[in-house]
Amino acid sequence: MSEENHHPHFFHHHKEEKPAAEMTKEDYEKELKHHKHLEHVGKLGAVAAATVARHEKHKAKKDPENAHSHKIKEEIAATVAVGSVGLAFHEHHEKKEAKKDLESSFGKKHHHF
Repeated sequence: MSEENHHPHFFHHHKEEKPAAEMTKEDYEKELKHHKHLEHVGKLGAVAAATVARHEKHKAKKDPENAHSHKIKEEIAATVAVGSVGLAFHEHHEKKEAKKDLESSFGKKHHHF
């Protein structure tokens, strides 16, 4: 990968992007939609993982014999929740950048993304 195409992000997308000069309005809109979708996935993942973590914490209190196992599952779920929040935050930023690029390339219009 060339130096100019490398994105120093924790979450790296592996799709080949067209150079900005070659992108059409539809390309920008598709990219915007893609980032919005991944932002939603991150938010849903965070909620689901946080719910699992809470459930395992509750089970650890109710099931002292297996508390260690429940605590490990709780910690794993909490880690997944944090990662999902990071993904949602990253994609929110990418969505804002794509929207800004779309507006600067094709004029500011109301987009439903």
